[in-house]
Amino acid sequence: MREATAFGPTAPQHPYPAAIGELLGSVAIPGDDILSVNVWAPRGAAGAPVVLWIHGGALERGTAALSLYDGARFARAGVVFASINYRLGSEGFSVLDGAPSNLGLLDAAAGLEWVHREIAAFGGDPSQITLMGESAGGAIVAGLLARADSRALVARAIIESGPLAAQTPSKAGRVTAQLAKRLGIAPDRASFLGVSPDQLLNARREQASGSSPIGGAPGFQFAIDEDSLPRSPHVVIPEIDVPLLIGSNTDEYRLWFTPDALAGIGRLKLLLARSALRIPARAVAAYRRAFPGASTGEIFGQLATDVMLRAPLTRVARARRAPTYVYEFAWPSPIRDLRAAHALELGFVFDRLDDPETTRLAGAEAPQRLADEMHRAWISFIMTGDPGWPAYGPEHTTRVFDAESSTGPQRRTEALDLLP
Repeated sequence: MREATAFGPTAPQHPYPAAIGELLGSVAIPGDDILSVNVWAPRGAAGAPVVLWIHGGALERGTAALSLYDGARFARAGVVFASINYRLGSEGFSVLDGAPSNLGLLDAAAGLEWVHREIAAFGGDPSQITLMGESAGGAIVAGLLARADSRALVARAIIESGPLAAQTPSKAGRVTAQLAKRLGIAPDRASFLGVSPDQLLNARREQASGSSPIGGAPGFQFAIDEDSLPRSPHVVIPEIDVPLLIGSNTDEYRLWFTPDALAGIGRLKLLLARSALRIPARAVAAYRRAFPGASTGEIFGQLATDVMLRAPLTRVARARRAPTYVYEFAWPSPIRDLRAAHALELGFVFDRLDDPETTRLAGAEAPQRLADEMHRAWISFIMTGDPGWPAYGPEHTTRVFDAESSTGPQRRTEALDLLP
C-alpha cells in the first residue's frame, strides 16, 4: 500500500540544450524509484479499452509527468489511459560487458505486464491494450511489438515518428564506448557502477555538445540481443498481425535545426551526408522536385529525416498484411519557421492546445478543429482498430492532417523510393 496521488521521480537527465530547450520542456522530480505507472480512468469504467503511453526524448530525456501527457481527455472519451517511465541514457541503453542490454526497453516491457495484470482494477479491459508512443517512445512501442512475450499482451499499436531499427551491439555500443573513454574507464558493468548518475550525464553532455539526432555524436539505440530483442523491429513488424497506426510529420528535421543552422548547410555537407547515408544523386534531384524552392539545408534535413523515419515506416506499411493506417502531419506552425516539425502533432493528439508545452511549438492560435479531428481518430483506433480512413494497402492510402485534411495516395513516393 502506498500513496499514489502524484507523479513519481523522473529518470536522471539534463534539460534540452540551447534552442531546442526553448521549444521542449523538462520536468525534474527527485528520487530513485523512477519505474512508476500513472492511470486516468473514466468514472465507473468497466471493460473499457486501454492505451499505454510511452514518452519520447531520444532515449535519454523525457518523462510521463510532462503536462502535455495528461490523459484526462482520453479518459473522458471512455479510455483508460496509462503512462510509464523507463530508465534513460547510460542507465537504460548502455552496451556493457557483464550487463543486460536494452534495460529501458525491459522496463517498458515490465510496465506493459503491470498494466495487463492490474488494469482491470481501474475498469480497463486487459485484452484491449493499445501501445502508443512518439519518437523514442514510438521506438519503444516498436521494440515491444518485436518481443513475442510483450506482443502477446497488445491488441493494437500507434507509432508516431518513431525509429524502427535496432543495431548490432557494436554499432549501438558506440555511444557507450566513447563515454567510457571520456570517463577513463572500461565499458563494463563494474566500471560504470562506480560512476554517479551526475558524472554520466555530464560526460554525455560534453560528448553530445553541438550535435543533433541526425548528425554528430552517436546517440542511444536498441541493440540486437538474444535475451531482450533478438530481431530488429523493422524486420518483425511486417510479419505480425497487430493493427498499426503509424506516421510522421512533413518537416521533422526543423525541430533540431534552427533556420540559421539550415542556412549554413551548403552543397559540401549535403554531398558528405549523401556519401555517409549512401543516397544516390537522383534521390537528391527527386527531393528538389518534391520541394521546389527548398534550400540545400532543407533538402539535407528532409533527406536525413526521411532516411531515419519516413522511409522505414513506409517500407513496413507496404510489407504488412495486417491492418495498417498511415498518416502524415502537415500543419505548419508559425513558431520559428518550424512548419510541421517533429513532436508538433502531440498537442493535437492529446487535444491539449492550451498546454504550455503545445503553445511553445504551435503558438496560441493552433486550430482546435484539427485537434478535435486527430484526437477523435486516435480514440477511434484505440476503441475499434479503425481511425476513420482506409488502410494503407496497394493504393498507399494516407491521411494528411492539415488545416484542411485529406485522404489519398501517399505523397512524394518518387523521392522516397530512391532512398536506401
